[in-house]
Amino acid sequence: MKLKHRLVSVEIDRSIAPSLTPDAEHERQVAIYDLIEDNRFKLIGHDLGPYRLMLSTAEGRLVFDVHSEHRQRVMTIGLSMSPFRRILKDYFMICESYYQAIRSSTPSQIEAIDMGRRGIHNEGSQTLEDRLKGKIRLDFDTARRLFTLVCVLYWRG
Repeated sequence: MKLKHRLVSVEIDRSIAPSLTPDAEHERQVAIYDLIEDNRFKLIGHDLGPYRLMLSTAEGRLVFDVHSEHRQRVMTIGLSMSPFRRILKDYFMICESYYQAIRSSTPSQIEAIDMGRRGIHNEGSQTLEDRLKGKIRLDFDTARRLFTLVCVLYWRG
């Protein structure tokens, strides 16, 4: 039996990032697949799950447009991007270092960069979870996958 408080569909606004790099497109596909397979997503004060989620941006805000499984709008949440700006900048820089290291560095150098990359990703995931507190309850794995999609929305590489 499937859980009621979960996402059954996740999309990102492709008009924002219509031509992703192969790496970003791969990250998007994996994050959405993993998210649909296993997630915990409960809107506080609503009991209409499971849900469909559209992620987009508007006026400098990250927008969570949440619908019921039957496509009825349930809630729209806009989050300021200010708490994410430094994290995203650091994350994109370390990702670029990681992709360069894969081509020319030793395994131990790649591992060190990857540990830093995962640490920054965890920080972004925790920030996302904190910013959604009181609106959406999710587990950390769901927050991690959603943060990956936030990164895809803001990727300018």
